Amino acid sequence: MIDTHCHLDNFENLDEIIQKMGNGKIIVSGCNQKTNEFVLKIIEQYSNVYGTIGIHPEEVLSALDEHLEYIEKHLNHPKIVGIGEIGLDYHYDLDCKDLQKKWFKKQLTLAKKYQKTVVIHSRDAAIDTYNILEEEKIDCIKIVLHCYSYSIEMAKRFQKFHVMFGIGGVVTFKNGIKLKEVVQDIDIRYLLLETDSPYLSPEPFRGKVNEPFNVYYVAQKIAEIKGLTLEMVLEKTTDNAICQFDLPIKL
Repeated sequence: MIDTHCHLDNFENLDEIIQKMGNGKIIVSGCNQKTNEFVLKIIEQYSNVYGTIGIHPEEVLSALDEHLEYIEKHLNHPKIVGIGEIGLDYHYDLDCKDLQKKWFKKQLTLAKKYQKTVVIHSRDAAIDTYNILEEEKIDCIKIVLHCYSYSIEMAKRFQKFHVMFGIGGVVTFKNGIKLKEVVQDIDIRYLLLETDSPYLSPEPFRGKVNEPFNVYYVAQKIAEIKGLTLEMVLEKTTDNAICQFDLPIKL
């Protein structure tokens, strides 16, 4: 199994967390200069860890051009499999919408230049995210909508861009009704497992620190919702991740 999105920079028991995944793979995501540097470090330390680097929308106020240059400099690293997480987040601060859009577009331009998968964070910004993807003509790159949180109707609109949807612990929550609808209606070919560790722990660990191994419980819930075997969900989502991130892995 593959956790396609997590953050591991604050774990003290990192060896234990990673070893618990066994033969499973982990994709660690950067958000700013500090965490991007961490991603470059950890992918060198662990054979089953890959990374994406980018500037998160909540980090744009402190982002510098040299941070973008750092990202571009390291995009050809064989274990950097995408640009992310990038995107738009209007949940807390509406004053920097334009700056968020600017950085989103800058990083989409990099992705097109280097043919890298993009990992998109979009919260309370569905229409602007959709419009930017349409405006930027991103047909040549692969897209992951990380921690997808919008409706099934919006998911079907986003499918115009041949996206894959990151499904995490929210699908196990009693109030995760919208995400359950997405999982039920969207073909398994377009779903990825993720944890967003250390956040959004699935049931039965809700409220506790999340970790990559917990994608297992996300897979269990997807299997239940779609009426598939757990083995089939793990096999298909692993295959999806290999294809979407161009991972040098064979099933």
